[in-house]
Amino acid sequence: MARLFPGTREAPHEGKTLGPAAGPVVEPVLEDAVARPALPLGPEPEPLVIAPTKSRPIATASPAEAVPADADIAPIEPGRALAIADFSPPQVSAGERLIRLAYGIGLPPSALNPFRKRARPRLTATVASALHGDPASGTALRAGHFLLHGVKLPIADTEFSGPRLSPPFERLVHGFGWLGDLASCAARPQCAPVAERIFAAWLAANPRPGAGPAWAVGNAGHRLLSWLVHAPLLLSSQDRKLRARVLTTFEETARWLDRHVNRAEDTLAEVAGWTAITAAGVLLAEGRARRLYGESGLIRALGSLVSDDGGVLSRSPLGQIEAIELLIELRACYAAVRSTPPPQLDAILELLVPPLLTLLHGDGGLGSWQGAGAVSPDRIAALIKASGVRTRPLRDARHWGYQRVSAGKSVLQFDAAPPPLARHARDGCASTLAFELSHGGERLIVNCGGAAFAGGLIPLRLAQGLRATAAHSTLAIDDFNSTAVLINGKLGPGVSEVEVDRRILSGEGAGATRIEASHNGYVSRYGLTHRRILIIRDDGSELRGEDLLVPTGRRGKRGMIGVALRFHLGPHIELAQGRDGLGVTLALPDGSLWQFRSGRDPVTLEESLWSDGMGRPLATRQLVVSAKIPRSGESFSWLLKKMR
Repeated sequence: MARLFPGTREAPHEGKTLGPAAGPVVEPVLEDAVARPALPLGPEPEPLVIAPTKSRPIATASPAEAVPADADIAPIEPGRALAIADFSPPQVSAGERLIRLAYGIGLPPSALNPFRKRARPRLTATVASALHGDPASGTALRAGHFLLHGVKLPIADTEFSGPRLSPPFERLVHGFGWLGDLASCAARPQCAPVAERIFAAWLAANPRPGAGPAWAVGNAGHRLLSWLVHAPLLLSSQDRKLRARVLTTFEETARWLDRHVNRAEDTLAEVAGWTAITAAGVLLAEGRARRLYGESGLIRALGSLVSDDGGVLSRSPLGQIEAIELLIELRACYAAVRSTPPPQLDAILELLVPPLLTLLHGDGGLGSWQGAGAVSPDRIAALIKASGVRTRPLRDARHWGYQRVSAGKSVLQFDAAPPPLARHARDGCASTLAFELSHGGERLIVNCGGAAFAGGLIPLRLAQGLRATAAHSTLAIDDFNSTAVLINGKLGPGVSEVEVDRRILSGEGAGATRIEASHNGYVSRYGLTHRRILIIRDDGSELRGEDLLVPTGRRGKRGMIGVALRFHLGPHIELAQGRDGLGVTLALPDGSLWQFRSGRDPVTLEESLWSDGMGRPLATRQLVVSAKIPRSGESFSWLLKKMR
């Protein structure tokens, strides 16, 4: 697999600010365009000019606000660390503030009313979840297996304690996410015995809190929330002692989270913990104090998780999905007791959905960013329907860092921001200035994705390679990553600043969108800034690109370096290489024909892989433009054009 991901070395970063581009940038033009009849391009650039409309700032207050198609977009400020959103805690009375304060310092609810007899743990309502699990995984559970990313794990052989499971299976088993799958596959009488047996086995292996993955705050939060939402599966037994034991476990886990939620491994795990605490306060008897405590902590944690335009700070679409699912389940808990959630929760949910839509392709599935795979259109559609949010995708998720262009049937996604900070990253990738392109229901240019699914059908040893710059459709120097890829999903030094400029172009007969971005990930080692220019026509039939390496600072400019531009292709694309070595014809499954041409260097074909939404790796190919260039910099132009 070394051919797939050669970029495993790291490029350290230098904290310098990129200056503005020196002078106008010439649009990319391919050499010998007239001599190649397959591409009917003139010898000069098409007369695309900046539309003479007045510039205006990019609006971020209302993600659903429509933007006029002919609006010219002002230059975007340099991207650094994502800006944290500010959410105020719910407004409560003075008495409720006192209750919340007392509970927060550890006083039990009985301390506020010592003469009241303490009730036994009990649920006050049954939750109707708006989310539906995977029936196939539920059927596998009834057959005696956990099923995740195409891998079966026998329940009888599962180690419910200790760090012996792969990370995806740890989250599934200890987070009890499988309860939703089980509930969706058959009627409750058929599923309840299975749920009770697995619950008893897990509890026997984890009778009290410990230091293993079962008691990571994120797993504990998801576990308690799943227990509360799918409680009928665990409480259907006629054995009163068993039901009492289950309810006591609910209460003990909630108390443990009360004390340990602030020690979460990351902000998203903290949000999961606070969500479970709030749900326990809503559904468990005498939970008013816990609910007030949980609502305040949850909204504060969400403010630390979400940027101003609604993207989570990990920049991961999987993290975005997880945050949306948590709030949907919590809202169902409020509905079960006929209570109204704090208005901040609905506001945050409405803020979370538009950035996720930004990363959807023409087929309705997810793009492969920050370890995610191509999550299926059905799952995304069901999630959006359950959220109740009706909005449009953000064209410019400036703070989250992704640019989206919808042009005809084509969708272009562009990573135009630094990677997430180490404390936020779970499966962080060195993907700055990578892009994906789809046309209709077909994906042309993709990233490999799937790092978050490693441990299933994708081997764990491939996780580092899938996070590397070489696993993304962008440029790499000497097979170094633009940002250091560390173990455990974290990132090291590298890209610290990205400059972006987006404009609407108009011309005779056709318009286009032009995005220019640059990053400083290679400045420290090579003294070079990578700048990428993408121009996509409004009808989506043509994408022009130019990658420039621009000298920056006083670093040495002697010697030669190796450069590789990688364009990972979507699945099931047939290829035919041109005689001159500069072009490749792409035949898509829908019958359309595209052509890729390099402006100066030969194009080679190499193996690659692509992860689908179920975590299954599919063998694909990649186009590679490689060259040896002087350290003084160079430019590479290329073109992807629809022929029919």
